[in-house]
Amino acid sequence: MPRAIVFIACALLTCVTGIAQGRQANDGDVLHLLAITPSAQSLDYVANKRQFQLHTLLTEQRHPQTMDLSRRIASDTTAGLRELFAVDRDVTRTMDAVAADPARLRQLENASKAMQDALRHGHRVYFYGTGSTGRLAETLESSLWRPFWERAAKTPSWRKIDKALPGIGDHVRGEITGGDRALIASLEGFEDLQLIGRLQLQDNGIRRDDVVFAVTEGGETSAVIGTAKAGAELNGGRPGKTWFVYNNPDTVLLPFTRSREVIEASGITKVNLATGPQAITGSTRMQATTTSLYALGVVMEDAIHHLLAPVLSKTELRALGFDGRATIAARLREFSTLQHTVAATAPRLAAWTDRESATYASGHHTTYLAGHALMPVFVDVTERAPTFRLAPLDRVDAKERRSWIQVWAPVDDADSAWRLLLHRFFHGLDPALYAQPFATQIDDAWLKAAAARSLANAGAEQQTLYDLSFSPRNLQAVGPAQGDHGAMILLGAETPDTSSMRWLRTFTTNGASIDIIHVGDAPLLQRTVAALRAGSPRPALLDVVLPIRHDPLELDRIIALKMLLNAHSTAIMAKLGRVVGNTMTAVQPGNLKLIGRATFLIQSHVNTVLASGKWKQAHGATPPLTYAQANAVLFDVIEQRGKNPALASSPEVELAIVRILEGLRLQRAFSLDEAAALLRSRRLDAYLGGYDG
Repeated sequence: MPRAIVFIACALLTCVTGIAQGRQANDGDVLHLLAITPSAQSLDYVANKRQFQLHTLLTEQRHPQTMDLSRRIASDTTAGLRELFAVDRDVTRTMDAVAADPARLRQLENASKAMQDALRHGHRVYFYGTGSTGRLAETLESSLWRPFWERAAKTPSWRKIDKALPGIGDHVRGEITGGDRALIASLEGFEDLQLIGRLQLQDNGIRRDDVVFAVTEGGETSAVIGTAKAGAELNGGRPGKTWFVYNNPDTVLLPFTRSREVIEASGITKVNLATGPQAITGSTRMQATTTSLYALGVVMEDAIHHLLAPVLSKTELRALGFDGRATIAARLREFSTLQHTVAATAPRLAAWTDRESATYASGHHTTYLAGHALMPVFVDVTERAPTFRLAPLDRVDAKERRSWIQVWAPVDDADSAWRLLLHRFFHGLDPALYAQPFATQIDDAWLKAAAARSLANAGAEQQTLYDLSFSPRNLQAVGPAQGDHGAMILLGAETPDTSSMRWLRTFTTNGASIDIIHVGDAPLLQRTVAALRAGSPRPALLDVVLPIRHDPLELDRIIALKMLLNAHSTAIMAKLGRVVGNTMTAVQPGNLKLIGRATFLIQSHVNTVLASGKWKQAHGATPPLTYAQANAVLFDVIEQRGKNPALASSPEVELAIVRILEGLRLQRAFSLDEAAALLRSRRLDAYLGGYDG
């Protein structure tokens, strides 16, 4: 039986029976063999943290299109990229389904009307999310909303706009759990607290009659649920004021108490945008976030159009990029064209993917330079760290360089770079608002301690610790060297300014390979191409031309770039062994949800091997690993790994899988040092591949 089918069958079986079996007699066999006694933390997690054991969610399942991704892409980068892009067709199906369903379409139309009503009367719109959806929320504000009004302010029609809608550019706010510092990397403990969602809504000054969009790809994120509940309470449960946007079917969410409370709440309007499994299992930064960002971007675009239609002439609206025929349904259906256009880049994109992969494989670094595209580039780069177990962006006071990647803006100081990224001032969390509620309203000791630690790293001072500029300081500290790589990203009609050209010359002169990526509705001008490729060696150019008729917020360009970058960065990590099949076995179990994901990955991969013909032929029938056993091994690995620096290069999930399988194979305790040595000599993918067939 093919490995992919075995994996699915084992996953379905263990999903239903694993936890219950954890307390049966078999529970002691593997653990006794490995000399492991379940820790108090593990026992508590299995028995009392079931609301965070999310392996039944559709977004946590393996996608059949990418089952063999890690091995396919090892031999054929283009084929691997095509697999990744193929999953984006699920987003197309969701967009088409919403456009064709009057009830679901009416939801989005009503969301647009809610935005219009609030903004027309001087109220605000608040988008909130955690992790990927938090970056989505900030993208809606800082990449779509604010830049549009900045462009509008430079047109002759601005005087009429400003008179009719004074201060409109400041009336939408996008917030990530943990504040702007969490854009760099997630802050442990925050995601699991409904309390912080409530506090951040208060911190951002959201009031009655403001409209709240709480966005969670899973539909179960505690911080986002806290925001939805607080928004509904603030508005007295009035319909149309609080919206809950999510990407899993209601049927799989209802068993989770916190999800059920929101789904069944009459004062919260639900927008279900379920797309299915992700290209990388559980990596909702990909299709789930693409779906929600596009749908909410279309709603925002529609709301702006209706706000401006009574104020501006049709000619003035066209000058701002609006097409009077662009309904929400029509825009949703246009996603298909974007998806096809981006997917067609696979053969050309592969060369860039191979170059950047080779850069990391040889121990070198990559620097991305982006101006108009800074937010989508920054988001993709920072999301690589938690997904594939990379070091986050280095701080300015770092004593050694740990991050493989850096992101620069074509400006010469850190403050200007943050301003270009956010189009507003940096927002940190003020301990005066959060410390006392954290101390008195969090019952779980682990969460209380984690939240307190994270609060210390979430304040406004965090802005000064990260420099995203093409500055003399950065050039001296982390400037390009022979063998490094540089990627310049251009969006729309953007042309490289003096600073960008200086960056290009600097990297070329110092022996870095260069890729230039442009996404727009027309090719780069020939004179621009000539200027960019005037040096030696000539940079490679990937010019992606979108068949766009209208794109006033640059939503289409940003979504196309997002899909391109998501596939590119995922392919790189698959080529470098950070993906096994289509699972992220390098995941860092840093919160309750990720502990559950790590546990299920261990259980599923082990049971796939135990069900294989080769294992049975060599060792006979072996009882499947239970969820409780997998969790006990995981917590033991986490504890030992924290004490032993020699284990730091091997992810917990991989160590646990090898330790269990080798222990069963050899019928003896197999130490973590032995597991780490095996993983240094042989990638997990190759190790597991030995049991195929």
